[in-house]
Amino acid sequence: MAVARMDEAELRKCITQIQLDQSLNDAEKAKKRQELLSGRWSQPAVKDTDEAATGSLDLTSCPGKDAADETTIFDETLKCAMCMDLCARPVTAPCQHNFCLGCFNKWVAQGKKTCPTCRHAFPAKFASNPRINTLLASAIRMAKLGQRPVNTKIVVHINDKDRPDEAFTTDRAVRSGRANAASGRIMVTVPGDHFGPIPPEADPRGTGIRVGEFWKDRLDCRQWGAHFPHVAGIAGQSGQGAQSVVLSGGYEDDLDEGEWFLYTGSGGRDLSGNKRVNKIQSFDQTFDKMNKALLISCEKGLPVRVVRSHKEKRSAYAPSEEQPVRYDGIYRIARAYRKPGTQGQLVCRYVFIRCENEPAPWSSEDSGDAPWTGSLPAAVQKEIKEAKGKVYEMGAKPWDYDAEKKEWGWARPAPVSQKQGGDASSSPKKARRKANEHERAMREFTCTLCKGILAQPLSTPCGHHFCKPCLLTNFQGQGDIEDRATNAGRALRERKVVKPCPTCKADIAEFLQHGQVNR
Repeated sequence: MAVARMDEAELRKCITQIQLDQSLNDAEKAKKRQELLSGRWSQPAVKDTDEAATGSLDLTSCPGKDAADETTIFDETLKCAMCMDLCARPVTAPCQHNFCLGCFNKWVAQGKKTCPTCRHAFPAKFASNPRINTLLASAIRMAKLGQRPVNTKIVVHINDKDRPDEAFTTDRAVRSGRANAASGRIMVTVPGDHFGPIPPEADPRGTGIRVGEFWKDRLDCRQWGAHFPHVAGIAGQSGQGAQSVVLSGGYEDDLDEGEWFLYTGSGGRDLSGNKRVNKIQSFDQTFDKMNKALLISCEKGLPVRVVRSHKEKRSAYAPSEEQPVRYDGIYRIARAYRKPGTQGQLVCRYVFIRCENEPAPWSSEDSGDAPWTGSLPAAVQKEIKEAKGKVYEMGAKPWDYDAEKKEWGWARPAPVSQKQGGDASSSPKKARRKANEHERAMREFTCTLCKGILAQPLSTPCGHHFCKPCLLTNFQGQGDIEDRATNAGRALRERKVVKPCPTCKADIAEFLQHGQVNR
């Protein structure tokens, strides 16, 4: 018989009924919540007469559900099969028995490669690299909520108007100095998605951010709105465009010629685990996220503020260490495309051309940039010939040169801001709602394939969870052994069919042969 499904709305309704039932104590409420989340409501059971007499909640009051078993708040499925305690950082073996990560590692270190409960042999990959079962960890957290109140750490939020004028270090900082410093008060009143230069009316000094202005680090640059992110090199939104970029030598493919430069997009590097910096390109960049924001600015002809950092060591136009972070004016993106980078992977490339009224910091002229004629430098033309796929060109030009006024400016109204600027109390802003424990648990109890509540859940050795019917359907029609017969009739050595996990692409072919439902 197929297992009945309970959608999120019904599950939420049942949990609410449990919470409002005055006849249940905290332990009983936690037990019933656990029974709902573990799917035990779908298993037929005989209703206990004592429970009926006390008037406690009947889970069959929810449509289509059977009565739940009488179990303790922490049943055996939540306990380690070795230490018989609640699992700490639980791992689930392919035989569906659960262990603490520490207990499991000690067991394997002793040379024991079989389950202590059922004597099923552990796969070599699972024994050498077990994955924590976040689904089980979530269930243990939910059960613990019925035993004691959740200890929440109080974090004091500092409004922008209450921040000091300089970057500061809080009590929670791990290190002293500006490495762990928090941003000071935002001085300008423009919103975070403001396009174009910072005008005088948004500057408390009444001058606006001038070309050549510099700051001692990115935190100070953020306070004056030239580039708001204090780490990322691109500021923008994938559906709206990019407002500013920083040239800091992050990619070796960059080419800086002052009035124009070739900029490399973000991504393509493996920053998983505890990696903070990685100079190796391990996969192709694509036009998504911040790269998409730069592409939109190219197609719409939007102005982009450019900041240069002294960390760029290959450019003669980078500022000195006496002027660490410098604002160099407005640029537009004339072309966008993808081409093989120095390391062989495809990278997103953008051709920036300066269009500023003020002279560049390195220029001896007393005027700004002349109107762009549309011609590209020879180095850019040569690189575009190596482009893979479509070459995007600048379309509409809302920021353009006015021949009558002989200056650059907005030929059409600037894009409307989707954010607020200045003091947070000056305009209402909807607070971001934090997910509660139930919503976090719902995400853990959702099948990646069908996006519904898990039915007959399978926990793979790589730590992901699927409905058993969904997972089997995903590999339907695929055998276990690949047919490798040649034209001459000679049979080659058998080779197993690789069946990648739908989430992380780890091979789960061996697991599928004997995978058991996680009860």
